[in-house]
Amino acid sequence: MKSTALFVAKANIVSLTILLLQLSDSVGQDYPFMNPSLPWDVRVKDLISRLSLDEMVLQMARGGALKNGPAPPIPHLGIKPYNWNTECLRGDAQAPGYATSYPQAIGLAASFSPELILKVANATATEVRAKHNYFMSVGNYDDHTGLSCFSPVINIMRHPLWGRNQETYGEDPYLSGLLAAAFVKGLQGDHPRYIKANAGCKHFDVHGGPENIPVSRFSFDAKVEERDWRMTFLPQFQACVEAGTFSIMCSYNRINGIPACANKKLLTDILRSEWGFDGYVVSDEGAIEFIMLAHQYTSSFLETAIASVNSGCNLELSFSLIDNVFMRIKDAVNSGNITLETVKERLYPLFYTRMRLGEFDPPDMNPYSALDLRSVQSQEHRDLSVEAAVKSFVLLKNLGDTLPMDLQSIKGKKFGVIGPFADNAYGLFGDYEPHPDPQYISTPRDGIAKLPVEVSFAAGCNDAQCKTYSSKEIKSLVETVDITIVCLGTGITVEMEGKDRVNLSLPGLQDTLLRDAVDSAAGRPLVLLLFNAGTLDTSWAQNSTGVHAILECFFPAQAAGTAIAKILVGTEGANPAGRLPATWPAGMEQVPAMENYTMNGRTYRYYGNQVPLYPFGYGLSYTTFQYSDLVVTPSILQLCETLDLSVQVKNSGLRTGDEH
Repeated sequence: MKSTALFVAKANIVSLTILLLQLSDSVGQDYPFMNPSLPWDVRVKDLISRLSLDEMVLQMARGGALKNGPAPPIPHLGIKPYNWNTECLRGDAQAPGYATSYPQAIGLAASFSPELILKVANATATEVRAKHNYFMSVGNYDDHTGLSCFSPVINIMRHPLWGRNQETYGEDPYLSGLLAAAFVKGLQGDHPRYIKANAGCKHFDVHGGPENIPVSRFSFDAKVEERDWRMTFLPQFQACVEAGTFSIMCSYNRINGIPACANKKLLTDILRSEWGFDGYVVSDEGAIEFIMLAHQYTSSFLETAIASVNSGCNLELSFSLIDNVFMRIKDAVNSGNITLETVKERLYPLFYTRMRLGEFDPPDMNPYSALDLRSVQSQEHRDLSVEAAVKSFVLLKNLGDTLPMDLQSIKGKKFGVIGPFADNAYGLFGDYEPHPDPQYISTPRDGIAKLPVEVSFAAGCNDAQCKTYSSKEIKSLVETVDITIVCLGTGITVEMEGKDRVNLSLPGLQDTLLRDAVDSAAGRPLVLLLFNAGTLDTSWAQNSTGVHAILECFFPAQAAGTAIAKILVGTEGANPAGRLPATWPAGMEQVPAMENYTMNGRTYRYYGNQVPLYPFGYGLSYTTFQYSDLVVTPSILQLCETLDLSVQVKNSGLRTGDEH
């Protein structure tokens, strides 16, 4: 009898649990925040009014423990978890499963094409949304499953050795702002009610090295003059805000002694009061705890929470801490150091963003809810990856019109494809890379092998660092071929987040490899392909008559080989139109120290009388262009007026081509 009663009691508990779980999905349907006919403001405020302080804190602290999220569910309101951490720099990076991989940002910037950036960002958002829909259908709320992107990176490329140059749009604030605006609009889409995925421009602000040389980025104090701050480090972020970004990420560094994520002048006075930003500020990973641990700006996590929240930070992205900084918000409210109203203000844009993403509306109202995994790596997206790679290439040298090669003339010729990047798929992507299905990855060797030629291959070095090199392997191959394609560069073993370069040279023994190849080619055509982000000292190659052409490829990602083959033979639409988005110095004597944040001697705007190896905007073409009828208005520019320029551009050559 006793065991029967116990069984019945257990059965009742199970039934009650099932009932509660069923109710949890329908709970909140009658609340105003679930009513799609009400204004957004009414809905968000209604939702927040139903939260306890503990629940508010957990949302801002992303759960407050270990894996950086997700923000926890709120069962009594039927609100599910949400993961804020997604990377969308040039494809759905680091999320589970495959995704189309587009060229690294620095290469996209070389296209000087907002239209291309918009298309890449929109295709990225499609795949992010499609995969998110799948993840939600199986209850996966892990890292990189959400719709909120930590992209684009719009810091200025102010030093050639900075490890994260590859993630930027180059050295010009205006160009960076133009491309950032295009990225934001492409990623977020043009639906009048819903956003496809939300952008998050980073790293705000006065950020751009060092990563680790000579000091750590986690504790670095960027000392900047107001003029440089306003004219170089802020304009592209203002353009991002004006384009409608939903998020900004505050950076690791201090700005004139004050950590960016606790900087009221930056996060409130400039960002919100001057620019009217009404989105959310998320910290770079660990940046808030580093306010105390690295900068020693505060003496406790409680004091750090007070400084960061009151300065304007909404969301903490912490290193895997069991009890992170924002978990101290409740104590700060109870002690009167943060007001409850401030907490609600900080929470508002988080839930507003989730509402605009469509989370609290019926799925059939949101067309993005219908996207599924068939959108991922679609033919359209793969074709765009080829187009983007072709448009990212910059032709630096072309002696005697070596390129393009005539397809009929090279038929049956012997090609040698050599160097550590000739057949190294891993080296072609750069950092924050989406991972495509391997069948869609094309290396230079793969692409050239599809031409009607005979291909031989020799790496010479095991990897980009090229610490060991087989001279015999390279020489014996080059001596036997008609045309040599040399593939050199850096890759993420040399430059990336957390890793600055030590000099401008080709890594290791790559320069020796190149010279050996030139000697062995003995005047036969030799083309140098470069795979890098930060500038390289290629002055020897530029001056050598044995290097007939140089093509800067950056990190072209999955379509590298296909795009390179198209450029080499100049197929329709494959005339290199890329231009350098950053100045290439002739040597380190032209470059101020990385920890010096004045703009004196930096970028084409302040370079002075020194002659660089290649200037900003440099790039050759297979055709020629003629400029005429330049009109500048007004002739006298008043303070804060806009200068308008117009010019007629004519293709005066024999091939079709683009000019930006």
